[in-house]
Amino acid sequence: MHGPVPAAWLLVALCAATGAYCLLRMRSRVEEQRRAAGGEAVMGFGMAVMAVPAAVLSPPSWVWPVYAAVFGAAALRALWAARAAPHHLHHLVGTSAMVYMSVVMAAAPPGAHHAHGGSGVPLLTSLLLLYFAGYVLLAGARLVPATVAAAGAGGGAVGWGDRPELARACRLSMGIGMVAMLLTM
Repeated sequence: MHGPVPAAWLLVALCAATGAYCLLRMRSRVEEQRRAAGGEAVMGFGMAVMAVPAAVLSPPSWVWPVYAAVFGAAALRALWAARAAPHHLHHLVGTSAMVYMSVVMAAAPPGAHHAHGGSGVPLLTSLLLLYFAGYVLLAGARLVPATVAAAGAGGGAVGWGDRPELARACRLSMGIGMVAMLLTM
């Protein structure tokens, strides 16, 4: 993605750290949490790679269609999972946004700067920005009560993969990353 280089590196670090934590969450005892964490790890690492500043690494043109295919498959998986659990609809929106950004990057001429509405469908970008901004606000509001409840529970030892407040923080940081990436479109 294009934008200020220091901000892009911060986004790379945020998304890579989120992806790494999601890999830790895959050690959960609950299968549904492991599946969600795996999908979120792919999303976090994919966002990290996509956020590498164009001034540092300009990927070859074949990368963007591959990205679109990978996240298209992830979107189909999220659509299938949403039949049983509606919370997977957020994953569907996230993976579809990644497909959209990949298609926009693939369609752009080499070396084009995407900031300030250079390409893409402004309406779709705006709708995705609105969704993810709302998601970030909602996820942030939900994070505070989860942290307080977890601290006051005082139950037995909870593994890294089973901590709901950390899973929410992971999703919140990916939502923030998505807003930052969409702003550079």
